[in-house]
Amino acid sequence: MASRRRMLLKVIILGDSGVGKTSLMNQYVNRKFSNQYKATIGADFLTKEVQFEDRLFTLQIWDTAGQERFQSLGVAFYRGADCCVLVYDVNVAKSFDNLNNWREEFLIQASPSDPENFPFVVLGNKVDVDGGNSRVVSEKKAKAWCASKGNIPYFETSAKEGFNVEAAFQCIAKNALKNEPEEEM
Repeated sequence: MASRRRMLLKVIILGDSGVGKTSLMNQYVNRKFSNQYKATIGADFLTKEVQFEDRLFTLQIWDTAGQERFQSLGVAFYRGADCCVLVYDVNVAKSFDNLNNWREEFLIQASPSDPENFPFVVLGNKVDVDGGNSRVVSEKKAKAWCASKGNIPYFETSAKEGFNVEAAFQCIAKNALKNEPEEEM
């Protein structure tokens, strides 16, 4: 019996600098969290094997720099993406307000064949900070934004505590898979 090719699913994580993109990726792939902040230069990726409906996939998760000065690197990294994850910090209003810009920028740079139905997932990160007392973006507001963009799946996460990270990435993998054209077996 011929072995089937393992499918590669490319996922891009976007959002403002400091919202926790790298920490979310590291928590999901390595179950690790670091309090040290180190800005991502350009882009970096990690891979994780994922099993879904009795098939194995390699999830290639691209972590991009949130700083504007690196945004021109986008095109090469965005191309061929199967899902885009938009991350904001629930304690920083501007990071939420910028989700629209990140989404638009991604659609322009990646130019997917069906931009209306391209899979996005939104993560409201850092829900653990200050016991939730520093929060400025409500879950209701975030969900309303997601609904207005075609019912984008929404998760509230804490990369530090590992809260909801696994569930969020399972949804991300499932959505990336839906976007992948069916292959002949």
